[in-house]
Amino acid sequence: MVLIIVAFIIAFFFAMNIGASGTAAAMGPAYGSGAVKTKRTAMLIVAVFAFLGALAGGEVVKTIGGGIIPSDIVNVEITIIILAAACLTLFIANLLGIPLSTSEVVVGSLVGAGMAFQAVYFDRLIVIVSFWVIVPIVAFVLAIAAGHLIRFLERKFPALKNKGKWHKWLVFLLVISGGFEAYAAGMNNVANAVGPLVGAGLIEVSTAVIVGGLFVSLGAVILGGKVLETNGKKITRLSLLQGSAVSITGGSLVIIASIFGLPVPLTQVTTSAIIGIGTVNNGFKVMQKDIIKKIAMVWVVSPVFSLVICYGLITLFLKADFYTSFVIISVFIATIGSVQLAQAARRERSAIHDQGGGI
Repeated sequence: MVLIIVAFIIAFFFAMNIGASGTAAAMGPAYGSGAVKTKRTAMLIVAVFAFLGALAGGEVVKTIGGGIIPSDIVNVEITIIILAAACLTLFIANLLGIPLSTSEVVVGSLVGAGMAFQAVYFDRLIVIVSFWVIVPIVAFVLAIAAGHLIRFLERKFPALKNKGKWHKWLVFLLVISGGFEAYAAGMNNVANAVGPLVGAGLIEVSTAVIVGGLFVSLGAVILGGKVLETNGKKITRLSLLQGSAVSITGGSLVIIASIFGLPVPLTQVTTSAIIGIGTVNNGFKVMQKDIIKKIAMVWVVSPVFSLVICYGLITLFLKADFYTSFVIISVFIATIGSVQLAQAARRERSAIHDQGGGI
């Protein structure tokens, strides 16, 4: 009984972190363009729409619950470890202000658990990972096309860009677009928190989407401010029409994926669309921003990180395989050490270049 309570606590805390990360994906464009003036208002709007979307997220819940690894290997202990590994990864990203994909960390944790028991549906996994790559690329291309069209319209009709007669309607369009994307966020992402509970038979799908949606909404309001700031203002500035294009593009693609039960990286989709708009505005130099490089690195590392954590926890606590656990810890230490050495080498080269000499 105690373990079941722990599993639910971790799942609900994870749902709150999903709400925090999803805030940036849904309302970042509206906040960044000034359509929504305050963080609190943006987070309240996304909370309402995310809950409504969660009620329609049953197909993705089924995929997370038993479409990646066999549900018969998922008991309470495995569920706790899967959620703990994913939650830890996402919580660190939220503290750093990085809009991380909850789908990636959960799927990574599920794969880690499956690898520990040599039971992974690799055919389904390949399809999911393929969409992780394809959908953000499609969002980027569509955003570039939309960006060029919007630039043409704003040049021909300056009132669309300035605070003229169309301003209040453009503000309304952007807020509705953000709400539409928040709906997509709830529809796709709530499964990442409650799917493992469903897989373990601890809760029914219909109940899971309601309770999970409530905690996603709560997390958006309480924890979402820093990630909202990152996605809304640190990547590129957006006009009202540009922000609407980003939200409609991201929301549409994610809802289509959700209908087919595919967990996709909503945050990556939206951020890719923002970068596409930024490319139209500023050229490819937007790619050189440090925040873009930081986000890209976390996108690559996050599923692997959660996979390794989940696999390591299972081998240590459930299988008592101390040799494998020692190897994992050693590789982790070696990786951190290598990164630190590489950074030190870059600083030394920079110092030599700046000073015109050596040691």
